[in-house]
Amino acid sequence: MSSGKPKVLLLGAIETAYDAWDELKIHAQVVTPSSSSREGFLKEITGIIDLFAVYRTFQSASVTGPFNAELIAALPASCQFICHNGAGYDQIDVAACTDRKICVSNTPTAVNDSTADTGLFLLLGALRNFNQGMANLRRGQWRGSGDKAAALGHDPRNKVLGILGMGGIGRNMADKARAFGMKVQYHNRTQLSPEHDEGAKYVDFETLLRTSDVLSLNLPLNKHTRHTIGKEQLALMKPTAVLVNTARGAVIDEAALVDALNDGIIFSAGLDVFEDEPQIHPGLLDNERVMLVPHMGTHTIETLDKMERWAIGNTKKAVTEGKLKSIVPEQRELEKEL
Repeated sequence: MSSGKPKVLLLGAIETAYDAWDELKIHAQVVTPSSSSREGFLKEITGIIDLFAVYRTFQSASVTGPFNAELIAALPASCQFICHNGAGYDQIDVAACTDRKICVSNTPTAVNDSTADTGLFLLLGALRNFNQGMANLRRGQWRGSGDKAAALGHDPRNKVLGILGMGGIGRNMADKARAFGMKVQYHNRTQLSPEHDEGAKYVDFETLLRTSDVLSLNLPLNKHTRHTIGKEQLALMKPTAVLVNTARGAVIDEAALVDALNDGIIFSAGLDVFEDEPQIHPGLLDNERVMLVPHMGTHTIETLDKMERWAIGNTKKAVTEGKLKSIVPEQRELEKEL
């Protein structure tokens, strides 16, 4: 028997924001799938009558697979909203959603602090070459000797941090990097207004590559940004440069990065995300000058809670007002129709 409330499909788990989820359930009828495979899920969702919105987590893709055109087409005609728990939403085919007038939201600001903190950790570790020293220490060799000796690193003070993608995370990272005496420059497709650039210098893409001592990637993954950093771009960077990525792994051509590190084209890298994660390129694992973290940029209790509350807030606004508080940028025109 129907409750008369809008139906919300829960994909993934609520881990901290139980009170916010309980409040949502006052306004919505929550349904959960029983399928344990994408094939089963595709069949199951077609039978969810009057589905209004979907709340999904990044981890739920392990069962459902990506929200690509095939899955979007299988959603009931009644589905109007997909509320994604995460800043990055490359698992969702936004164009396919737009074609069906399904609005998509993410959690854009909830991750800024923790992701920028992770970027600074990777920046400092890779710049100072701490990972090679830590590897020697665990082998019982202190700092190492001979060809295993930890190479001298570099201080961050007076170094130039180049940010590719000066959004919320990039601006947060710029602000924190200045505490270490770093100078900041950035490149976006469009130059920011002075009130939003955190005092950073705007430069073109080639200048960013040639003149940055540390290049931080903070851009979303889409068909336009895949392999933004490849062989040609790495060849333009300083031999002392450090590459940091807390965005998505596939914005870098990892094979090209491995070659650049092995050939001394750049000094080191700090990576939280990987092109085919959880699989890691063997060349990255073998290179002890590379700082590697297993996609832990938002892996804190506080940030998880902020993300859940933001995504649940989007879902609640969808079922109570038919609107979202953070529709994805590609759907700004669709938002006007709400």
